Amino acid sequence: MFTAIPQLIIGVVDLVAAFLFLYGLKRMSSPVTAPSGIFVAGLGMLVAILASFLYVFSVDAAAKPHLWVNIGLAVIALIVGGGTAWWSGKKVAMTSMPQMVALYNGMGGGAAGAIAAVELFGGKTQGATQLVVTLVGALIGAVSLSGSLIAWAKLDGIINKPLRFWGQQAFNGGVMLVTLAVGGYIIYIAQSGAGPLIAMPQLITLFFGCALVFGILMTLPIGGADMPVVISIYNACTGLAVGLEGFVLQNPALMIAGMVVGAAGLLLTLLMAKAMNRSVSNVIFTNFGSIPKHKQGDIKGSLKPIEAGDAGIFMRYASKVIIVPGYGLAVAQGQQKLYEFVKLLQAAGVEVKFAIHPVAGRMPGQMDVLLAEAGVPYDLIFQLEDINDDFASADVALVIGANDVVNPAARDDKSSPIFGMPILNADKAKKVYVVKRGQGKGYADIVNALFYAENCEMVYGDAQAVLVKMIEAVRGLGLSAAA
Repeated sequence: MFTAIPQLIIGVVDLVAAFLFLYGLKRMSSPVTAPSGIFVAGLGMLVAILASFLYVFSVDAAAKPHLWVNIGLAVIALIVGGGTAWWSGKKVAMTSMPQMVALYNGMGGGAAGAIAAVELFGGKTQGATQLVVTLVGALIGAVSLSGSLIAWAKLDGIINKPLRFWGQQAFNGGVMLVTLAVGGYIIYIAQSGAGPLIAMPQLITLFFGCALVFGILMTLPIGGADMPVVISIYNACTGLAVGLEGFVLQNPALMIAGMVVGAAGLLLTLLMAKAMNRSVSNVIFTNFGSIPKHKQGDIKGSLKPIEAGDAGIFMRYASKVIIVPGYGLAVAQGQQKLYEFVKLLQAAGVEVKFAIHPVAGRMPGQMDVLLAEAGVPYDLIFQLEDINDDFASADVALVIGANDVVNPAARDDKSSPIFGMPILNADKAKKVYVVKRGQGKGYADIVNALFYAENCEMVYGDAQAVLVKMIEAVRGLGLSAAA
């Protein structure tokens, strides 16, 4: 009777934790309430962690000495993990945020895989359903772990080029079939009475090894332009793996949180694929990371450089300016200077808006976070579908560090590898200024036709340095007027 009370408390606390997690996610759907949503969801996870320590009161007295040792190890792990996460979270630069997200996605999948490993190696799973769910969670968690680590290496520049070879898809499919066959054999042996799970560590090790190798092989051929979709897919995989292992442990907090994260990750994947004009089946099963077969058409026109100060002065006397931020702004850490420049334009009566493409940057939402960090008001930030029609009435489109998301070839050139991808219609503005460090290609490795358009001029240089010059030029106008 006494041991049933802690179990009841644990169940109630887990449900409270799940509610806090869901409520936090709901508040994170709006930029205005997102900070409090993150706090509420984090509180829910903290409650779930603390509730796990109540298990010490629900076991037999004979098992408690071993349980206290495990609790001590868990406390040490929490201190080390929590301290490392706090330190790295405070230290990480905005440009490294995609790498951090990919790494943490992998850690989530690895945690789900570790839970499955404990259940399998300890021989704790009972019944065919529980065993199948455990193995599926182990497979997805292991793939998410190794795949996310490769994604992290690609985003961090450790792996610079996709690794492709002849017959790669067939080879990857073979590795997956071997993994499934090993898993099926484990289920057969366990259910036929040939031996307990604890007696087949080699098979379980082989299963995890094949799953980890498949995650690596699946991610290695993927090009850099597909990384936002990759992160979304592995986010969904991590959530699904956590939810499945929650079912195995009969833990409602893990089940609810995992399924919500999995569903949210799947929805985000669909949105990212749509923003790149690709179906999810195409991304996963066919041309994932394949080399484009079409060559880009000829580009007409020439690059026309302009001084930063001249561009800044022109925008000072414009009526409407739309700014398109990209990864180059994050690299230069120029978001603070950008907002300082925007406030100068607003003080002069210029209408300023920000246009965000769903796949701008190296991960979903990176540009929104970048602007929020600089204190840009949320009512100035618009998504593609809400602002695209406004470019035609804009005096200036200021593109800072973005490339592929404003390339009109996606709309006009059927031979372009990105043809059909929804883009921001920056080229339709009366004047376009592009801030760029050099004449290199974008993340998709294709030339941008916008840069050669008649209404486009190039402002070369580091984004932060360019914005400083624009600020100085506009302030100089005020000083001249005062004199």
